[in-house]
Amino acid sequence: MKLFFGQIFPDLIIDSDEQQHITKVLRMREGEEISVTDGKGNLAKGNLVFEGKKASLDVIEIKENLPDFSPKLHIAIAPTKNIDRIEFFLEKAVEMGISEVSFILTEKTERKNISIEKLRKQAISASKQSLRFHFPVVNDLTKFSDFMKNLDSEHTFVAHCNESLERINLNAIDIQNSKVKIQDSDNHQPSTINPITFLIGPEGDFSDREIQLLADIGIKAVSLGNQRLRTETAGIFVAAWNYEKMF
Repeated sequence: MKLFFGQIFPDLIIDSDEQQHITKVLRMREGEEISVTDGKGNLAKGNLVFEGKKASLDVIEIKENLPDFSPKLHIAIAPTKNIDRIEFFLEKAVEMGISEVSFILTEKTERKNISIEKLRKQAISASKQSLRFHFPVVNDLTKFSDFMKNLDSEHTFVAHCNESLERINLNAIDIQNSKVKIQDSDNHQPSTINPITFLIGPEGDFSDREIQLLADIGIKAVSLGNQRLRTETAGIFVAAWNYEKMF
């Protein structure tokens, strides 16, 4: 499938950047079959039509409300000093079906600014590459204190490296129930799955004060294993853990 991004309703319009990619980079020819998604679960298939330099679609079929990935995962992560690392995390996490990404400004976050539009374009690119029809939400950089205000403690976890504090094992989390809870049995029946949020700290980890603030509002701490993982590695690890639950 040759998948591109665009608007499907009320009228089908291929995104302008995608049109340039089709004509100038791929040098596609009229009549070639492509598919277009709006990233909202809708997909159109048809043949390319050119009017001058403008590319459009002679629609053959439209599929609406295609199923999204489940369970849903929201990762809130501190951007790394080297932006290439956070871009790598975003690409891989999107390919593995993450539903939302937020960037948080913590006490130890070294990078204070990000190009959110560039990151959103990368998320669209990774979505097309992996044939996703529901694109993830990518939120701009937010202060840790502001992000905390809207957290649902029942479905939120923080991964930190402070071994002196209580942390549960990642695999002890059961997301196959309507409410996230610690597993009490190896045999659980499929049911409605609520989205969960994971907080991943910066290089240098969350501060003790931030960890305590999260604990005070009932957010459970999670261990990702015996190794100390880089920020982007921890994010990818959690995305992969959730991806395995989809099958």
